[in-house]
Amino acid sequence: MGGTPTARLTVPRGSVVVLIGPAGSGKSTLAARLFPSVAVLSSDTLRARIGKGEADQTVTGAAFAALHRALETRLTARQTTIIDATSLAPAARSALLKRARAHDATAVAIVLDLPPDIVLARNAGRAGRVVPEPAVRRQLAMLRAVTDPVLAAEGFAIVQRLRSDADLAALRIEDLVT
Repeated sequence: MGGTPTARLTVPRGSVVVLIGPAGSGKSTLAARLFPSVAVLSSDTLRARIGKGEADQTVTGAAFAALHRALETRLTARQTTIIDATSLAPAARSALLKRARAHDATAVAIVLDLPPDIVLARNAGRAGRVVPEPAVRRQLAMLRAVTDPVLAAEGFAIVQRLRSDADLAALRIEDLVT
């Protein structure tokens, strides 16, 4: 009895890895487990630095401007960069893909497509910022439009979709050089 097989994902040097999923899906937890913290650009962390905390939506524009500047700097240095934001809107992904293309970087999407009941329960049980449930439900609805063919058509060279806690636990990154 082997359990869940390990999923191995190769991330080429200098890639942009975009974590896609609603609040509470486990993006930050996954990023912390799989990637060095210096490689992760988090919209929540930038909101906290610029504004009054991770939930300060009044500084979202400034936070993403800072995220995009940091991404440009890292891509210029050919450093693999992980984007920890919902990235559910096509425009949000487009801004990241534009920068990846400009630097000939591979775009990797890791989609956290967990069952809604798990996402809602995780969000409600967060120790820190709890996103209002109607907002998470809107994000879950947006996620339905983020299909693998859509992501491929947008320009993601690699798409890894995680549908369960077992998928999250099994994912391993290979050949990562930040």
